[in-house]
Amino acid sequence: MSVPLDSLETDVEFEGLLEVEADGIVGRSPGQIARSRLRHDKVSMIAFSIVVFTFVLAIAAPFLNALGITDPYAFHNDLVGGLGSMPLGKAGGISLAHPFGVEPGTGRDVFSRVLTGVSLSLLIATMATLMSLVIGVILGVISGYMGRGTDYVVGRTMELVLCFPQTLMLLALSPVLKPRITEMGVPSGTATDVVYLIFVLGFFGWPYIARIIRGQVLSMRNREFVEASRSLGASRRRIWTKELIPNLWAPIIVFVSLTLPLNISAEAALSYLGVGIQPPTPSLGSILNNSVNYYDADPAFFYIPGAVLVIIVLSFNLFGDGLRDALDPKSSR
Repeated sequence: MSVPLDSLETDVEFEGLLEVEADGIVGRSPGQIARSRLRHDKVSMIAFSIVVFTFVLAIAAPFLNALGITDPYAFHNDLVGGLGSMPLGKAGGISLAHPFGVEPGTGRDVFSRVLTGVSLSLLIATMATLMSLVIGVILGVISGYMGRGTDYVVGRTMELVLCFPQTLMLLALSPVLKPRITEMGVPSGTATDVVYLIFVLGFFGWPYIARIIRGQVLSMRNREFVEASRSLGASRRRIWTKELIPNLWAPIIVFVSLTLPLNISAEAALSYLGVGIQPPTPSLGSILNNSVNYYDADPAFFYIPGAVLVIIVLSFNLFGDGLRDALDPKSSR
């Protein structure tokens, strides 16, 4: 029985169409899906742009100071009508040369001081977050994988650290730890203040990520890929570093993005209370502490540094929320 030629041509065209459609279907990895979801979140992308811009300015600040483009310590008595006077001109002396105005009483450039303060805040927050991350991931993986007595000891240690009121401990430990840090060879002054803040913020921050990592490891330690690696004779260290930790990047990234703004706020609060970065070195907290005295006479000096701090912390939080939703397959955002 012969088949009509028209039917054969139709079948060939249909098979070709199926092949073209099959070739056009390309799978996407979880990372690609997360990036796509994040790019379509306009609020998170605006926040991300501000975060990147903040880091660029913070990295550039020491170089700008070294080149003399900005100077947070230079007094300009001619801009305040004499030492101890209020800034000349409108809005706290705002001009092209001083876009944030000048400091009452000294004439120091507020933009230069805020820029240096942001640079120090990001340095402290980043190093403290990394310290918390390293301690938390190591102890979380060990606790979740080993279980039993090890899990009990690490769990009780986490609860003990979380019991301490962080702000009060930071205030109480300042006169005790700072001299010890200086005795270890760290130069006194700003360097000691920076090391102290990094150490204390990092130490009190690790239990949060450790709990998350422990829970993730508990759900993965008996999975097939871990059992396969264990059956092939892999050591514990290799299982931790090659099998478990590479599958923990999502909670780690979210933790970093949400802990950085917390540490920025903590550093500013401690400097405001007088146990963080000490004058004359500028920090956002010390600038705000000084500006409170002029909130009525020079509102710009009070509101501008506060607005900078709010924008930075809010941008980090918005980006962290967007990143968390992008990495969560169950999120409907």
